[in-house]
Amino acid sequence: MQKTGYVVLPLHGGHAPGWLVKRMKALAGEVVRLIVQEDGADGFLRRMSEPYWFQAFGCALGFDWHSSGLTTVVTGVLKETLKADMHGVMMAGGKGNASRKALAEIERAGTGLGLPTTKVQELRYASRICAKVDNAAIQAGYPIYHHAFFMSERGDWAVVQQGINTNDGTARRYHWLSEHVKNYIIEPHDAIIGERVTSGVLNMTAKEADENRRVCVDLVKDDPRRLISSIKKLGTEGTSLDAWTEAGKPSYNLEGYEMPTDLNWRVFSDLYDVQPRNYEELLAFKGVGPATVRALALVAQLVYGKPTSWRDPVKFSFAHGGKDGVPYPVNTNVMDGTVRFLEEIFKSAELERELKSDALRRLGHLSHSWGL
Repeated sequence: MQKTGYVVLPLHGGHAPGWLVKRMKALAGEVVRLIVQEDGADGFLRRMSEPYWFQAFGCALGFDWHSSGLTTVVTGVLKETLKADMHGVMMAGGKGNASRKALAEIERAGTGLGLPTTKVQELRYASRICAKVDNAAIQAGYPIYHHAFFMSERGDWAVVQQGINTNDGTARRYHWLSEHVKNYIIEPHDAIIGERVTSGVLNMTAKEADENRRVCVDLVKDDPRRLISSIKKLGTEGTSLDAWTEAGKPSYNLEGYEMPTDLNWRVFSDLYDVQPRNYEELLAFKGVGPATVRALALVAQLVYGKPTSWRDPVKFSFAHGGKDGVPYPVNTNVMDGTVRFLEEIFKSAELERELKSDALRRLGHLSHSWGL
């Protein structure tokens, strides 16, 4: 996907007031009903995977356009609003502790949507691997704290999840859509939005990391004692990239290079017993987290000469600042279409005049903020 703008998602504390949440539920329920009526449940899922639409939707409902809280509040409202019999879509997960209940909630939602057991298990896996990819395979300093899983009566799904960087007080949002996911490991996202492109990001989903991924799989299928020895050698205090260069090894741009010290050594023996067939199976294995992923990637790169990617995978971002083309030009056609679509939806909605007027006014303000 082409990079098209810039976004700031500052962290805002507190909670949305009750009077606002009540109005947001009324607006959201009617909007989703009309979208499903017009484009089906899958049409709604597609819009959840579009960052412009998601952001504009949250603003029209009444939330701050630039706040990280827009993500958590909008998905929270949708979770309480979506009904299987009315919308043909349900949501599992949420923020913090709610995200850890996603798998059990997918089971219940699958029953409500009338999905077969095999499909429900596929959805549970999709939820888990999406979270694992954004939390471990991509290491940009934004551990996932929010995971919203939307599923339709046809078994299609969309994921909206968000990570938090407590050092600079910003968030990063990840969008997935099942119909676009050909492979969970190789650049699977519809969009990743954040404030800036960061250097030194371990990105195991990049196409150029393919050889590194292959070596990682080979490493865990070989004698774990040899792998553990290599990791400990690279992690020895005083070891530096200079030593590798002096020994005739290739030098790499490894900004922020650091071998993890909090590794679960048992997981390497367990992986050896399982013999994963590919990198997805390796990543999905219970106990494999960011530290394991990073250690394997560094061994594959430094010892076996198979570079991974340190390219930040932020793909799709936006804001009024992007209208000057910095860092990327804003896709005004997409913005225009989003605003027009929502305006028509709200005009058609069976809502109180005040709610409808407020929503349309906020869309107008949003258009001005985006420079349309």
